[in-house]
Amino acid sequence: RLSPGRRRRRGPAAEGSSPRDGGFMLCQVSVLYFARSAELAGLRCETLSVPREITSLQLWEEIVKVHPRLALIRDQVVFAVRQEYVLLGDQLLVLQPGDEVAIIPPISGG
Repeated sequence: RLSPGRRRRRGPAAEGSSPRDGGFMLCQVSVLYFARSAELAGLRCETLSVPREITSLQLWEEIVKVHPRLALIRDQVVFAVRQEYVLLGDQLLVLQPGDEVAIIPPISGG
């Protein structure tokens, strides 16, 4: 496993929201960046607060809000949640605090 590198904590994605006011229930997930995604994000690991119930595409969009340069690899990225590959789309994810989300771009080699 790669060393985590620098860690950066981010505040809630929907600051000020609470379940009582119609907002989202948030949880913190660990986002791991590999290869080109780590270069574009400028770090290898961080903790983000995201809605607990979110589609895989919405989760990707939340990550891209924090690191807009990741949009460059959207069509080539492999996305994994809890070590399970996930297609970017309408698949609903129910996240738990501490879940790992990995951003794995294609790796070339011979």
